[in-house]
Amino acid sequence: MVYVACLVVGLVMLVLGVQGGIRLLADHGEAGILHQVPGGFGVWLACYAAMAVLGLVLAGWGSGRARRSGRAR
Repeated sequence: MVYVACLVVGLVMLVLGVQGGIRLLADHGEAGILHQVPGGFGVWLACYAAMAVLGLVLAGWGSGRARRSGRAR
């Protein structure tokens, strides 16, 4: 159950990171959920990229562990 929760959280992080990064590239002033983070465009883009990469890693790890434990197919 914990591994499936990691998979779901990772997928949510991946979706939010990619969606926020694309939105930021389309409109440099629209930071989305990171609007309170100081630093401007470069920092916001780096945060979205890090969120997407960490989400991908977490979802992959959770998926692999869930499959090995027999919880997901």
